[in-house]
Amino acid sequence: MPTTSITPPADEVRKPRADGEQSRDRLLHTAMRLFGQHGFSKTSTRAIAGAAGVNVAAISYYFGDKAGLYQACFGFLCTTPGGNVAAFEQPHFTLRESLQGYYRQMLAPLMQHEEADVMLRLFYREMLEPTGLWQREIDNNIKPEHSALLRVLCRHLGTQDVTPDLQRLAHAIPGLCVTLLIGRDVIAAVSPELVASPAALAAWAERLVDYAEALVQCEQTKLQRRTA
Repeated sequence: MPTTSITPPADEVRKPRADGEQSRDRLLHTAMRLFGQHGFSKTSTRAIAGAAGVNVAAISYYFGDKAGLYQACFGFLCTTPGGNVAAFEQPHFTLRESLQGYYRQMLAPLMQHEEADVMLRLFYREMLEPTGLWQREIDNNIKPEHSALLRVLCRHLGTQDVTPDLQRLAHAIPGLCVTLLIGRDVIAAVSPELVASPAALAAWAERLVDYAEALVQCEQTKLQRRTA
């Protein structure tokens, strides 16, 4: 989206560049929190600027307008189009290695960012109150990742027949991880030790691989029965 530049006040021009970067970062992280709490339409630029401790004109300077700021927040969560596929679709990977890579990229927001809860809240707010960015995420990342996972499953199951059962399997595998992503507050209340640290999340990721391998093995058994 085109942005409209403004000339910053003279006192801001004299500040070190690092100060400008800090102001931009404060705006970005504050906006992620407020957009996640209230949604795009109910969050004003004045509220964001006030909570970030900067002049409201800084939003225009760094992001163009509220829509540009929202896009920057959402872009902070998302990879480049199809950028996660290489993490799990490699011809030399075993099934377990592919599943490990698949869950690592799914859980990356939780394991790499201190503000993971804020980021995920914004992500799912966009799902509930779409502005068009969620559809773009589906088209640019979710569909390519789903197709890549189907190719991985076909390779390891020795089939090229993408049946409804195989499609269901390719949806069930990420589904194992969805509870951790969208239900983290519940897990933290019921079993806090399971999400208390990066090490705890890494252990969870390994168990997800175990569960997914069992699902693939179940599908393999069904395929073998059909061809017996």
